[in-house]
Amino acid sequence: MSETTASVATGNSRTVIAESATPRGRRARIALRGLQILLALFYAIASALPKLIAHPSAAEGFDELGWGSAGMYTIGALELAGAIALLIPVLQSVAAMALSALMVGAFIVTITAFGGENAATPLILIVPLALIAWARRSSNADLLRLLRRRA
Repeated sequence: MSETTASVATGNSRTVIAESATPRGRRARIALRGLQILLALFYAIASALPKLIAHPSAAEGFDELGWGSAGMYTIGALELAGAIALLIPVLQSVAAMALSALMVGAFIVTITAFGGENAATPLILIVPLALIAWARRSSNADLLRLLRRRA
């Protein structure tokens, strides 16, 4: 089921969740898609890229943690994969959940290893990611259907 046809059976009627014929519903879908694009750009360019090119600002932090370049490249690759998956309809909800989990880890590391400096950033990012995960939750059923078909 695509985002435009997602619905849930409720008793004898069907309630549409991801589609609305009203202009307000259309604006909400456009705003949500715009948010996904902005977050994808943030994770790909501002977060993953410095790690993947071993920018000194990223390398210093990972060296201080004792994770070295392997940890830096791993986190960068996970962020880039999440950024790309945010733009793929069948993966968008799972990507938002995975990036949220990554942000929980970033928050914990920021608090424990860096004295809480910039600790609010990962928490702030969790809010729009949670919104995307919830609003696009019908894509999880689509993904499961696709995986079962391939198995």
